[in-house]
Amino acid sequence: MKQISSADNPQYKLLNKIAGASRERRKLGQTLLDGVHLLSALADSGGQPRLLVLRAEADASPEIAQCAARFPDTPCIVLSAVLFDRLSPVEHPTGILALLDIPQPAPQVSECSLLLENIQDPGNLGSILRSAAAAGVNSVYLSQGCAEAWSPKALRAGMGAHFALTIYEQQVLAEVVANYKTVIATSLAAKQSIYATDLTGPVAFLFGNEGAGLSSDLLARATYQVTIPMPGKVESLNVAAAAAICLFERVRQLQRN
Repeated sequence: MKQISSADNPQYKLLNKIAGASRERRKLGQTLLDGVHLLSALADSGGQPRLLVLRAEADASPEIAQCAARFPDTPCIVLSAVLFDRLSPVEHPTGILALLDIPQPAPQVSECSLLLENIQDPGNLGSILRSAAAAGVNSVYLSQGCAEAWSPKALRAGMGAHFALTIYEQQVLAEVVANYKTVIATSLAAKQSIYATDLTGPVAFLFGNEGAGLSSDLLARATYQVTIPMPGKVESLNVAAAAAICLFERVRQLQRN
């Protein structure tokens, strides 16, 4: 394994750019996975990283050694502790990173899809993806104004959900919506409850920006505008919570049927 201890090393400098800048990740189509959990999720999905990056002496850890062994054909480099810790996006690195080519799937209409408009917080986005994967969603479409799906923070919040979903970024959602017969959008002004809406067929769910909600154009394209009943004294729900409620109401209806 190649050992790197200089911050001037070209390979390290490239990894550092990918770790720190969304522009570089988009340009190169690559991102960094941090930790055993994400790498195990990648392996479970059948995915392969482009490169493994170990912290010096981390291979002495049985957990990390077992994780790395799941990618026997992947090149591996070892960084000094100082360089690795600079590169890792977490405060307490586990000692293993991976360079991954961001998937670029071909668009397709799915049984259950999630369309996200201008979600700004990568933690919210990752949480939504995690709920979507757990609820059996097939595809997630992100508008051009959404946070980056494959950023380190969104990946950590997703906890491996990215590898159970087909994710499309930089989408024109008005065009995507046209492919679906049933489109559900939440709105505080809606009269129909999500619990009184049939969600058992093919469906797309629309969710909008944390503060502004959905744009009027997308909201008008929804087949049904629904509300989540809130008997408590709050005005609205966090978008990740709202998405989870709607998606698992669909799960409940499918299991009931």
